[in-house]
Amino acid sequence: MTLATYASDPSKTRGRRFAESVAPTRTDYQRDRDRIVHSTAFRRLVYKTQVFLNHEGDLFRTRLTHSLEVAQLSRSIARPLGLNEDLVEAVALAHDLGHTPFGHAGQDALNECMAPHGGFEHNLQSLRVVDQLEERYPAYDGLNLTFETREGILKHCSHRNAELIDQSEPGGVGRRFLDRSQPSLEAQLCNLADAIAYNAHDIDDGVRSGLITMVQLQSVELFERYRVEALVEFPDLAEPSRARRLLYETIRRMLSAQVYDVIAATRQSLLKAAPASADEARLAGPLLRFSPAMHAQSTALKQFLFAQLYRHPQVMQMTGQAQIVVRELFEAYTAQPSEMPAEHAARPDAARAVADYIAGMTDRFAGREHERLTGRKLL
Repeated sequence: MTLATYASDPSKTRGRRFAESVAPTRTDYQRDRDRIVHSTAFRRLVYKTQVFLNHEGDLFRTRLTHSLEVAQLSRSIARPLGLNEDLVEAVALAHDLGHTPFGHAGQDALNECMAPHGGFEHNLQSLRVVDQLEERYPAYDGLNLTFETREGILKHCSHRNAELIDQSEPGGVGRRFLDRSQPSLEAQLCNLADAIAYNAHDIDDGVRSGLITMVQLQSVELFERYRVEALVEFPDLAEPSRARRLLYETIRRMLSAQVYDVIAATRQSLLKAAPASADEARLAGPLLRFSPAMHAQSTALKQFLFAQLYRHPQVMQMTGQAQIVVRELFEAYTAQPSEMPAEHAARPDAARAVADYIAGMTDRFAGREHERLTGRKLL
């Protein structure tokens, strides 16, 4: 792998919180990726909601398949830009480890429950997972990942939480939210690939579910342009029996166009900023980007999906039920900590222990626990 001067070089990593000897056959970022893949939290992602609840269908995306798609897109963009593919893969695979069951609905409900106790942020929870909650090694809690991977995982962070992180880890992963600098280019890339991935797969899942239609999507410039292109090259895709192939081909072209656009626009921003190192790139402002035209089209697609899919009455009904499950689980465990496993029930920070336990649940386990504790089956 040939790295650009502005890429994150594993030989120049800011290291791990607990010093470890160098592996004989793998770089530090490769070790990070492998630790993430073998973690319990990563396996749980297969049963965590993306948009549609896990029980609603076997073919809808989950947090795990979403993370794999983000990793694939990230690597596809990283290589032509000379960025570190292993680091982008590690960040992409770990970025949702702290997500609650039931997607953003679960996160919102848990944040509401935790409001008197510091709130709940899924990005911060992802960092807690890799720093504290995974219990795999005899010498420390967490996975002991490198600074650069942890920096990429913490995509968003409130000012208050950044201050708390910086108090315990001066100049660490919380500092950039206080001094307004950027994370590594690899982390910036994962943020953008995340948005590209969920826009594309939410179209696929939305049409598969029947909640949005190809006819509705024709009002979205980014989709319609590539649907027309596909039909020009393959006229037989207009046949109703080949509608799904038309959808797949349209999404494939959309993805390719966005990837190539990011590569071209980022090359221009890198040429203008001319960072000579990864640290210089952090100080140069956001450098991974769409062109203005593609940014506008991507934003319009997000707005369409928000209005037509995420706020669809059927989705809202299910997410409303999911939020009740999370809130009532929080109330039940708070009232009777002994209903949780002993290691959670014994912790002195009772509310955070409950939040950690609920956030680690899969959709199906949360539903079963709610039914066990309340005698009601909501999902």
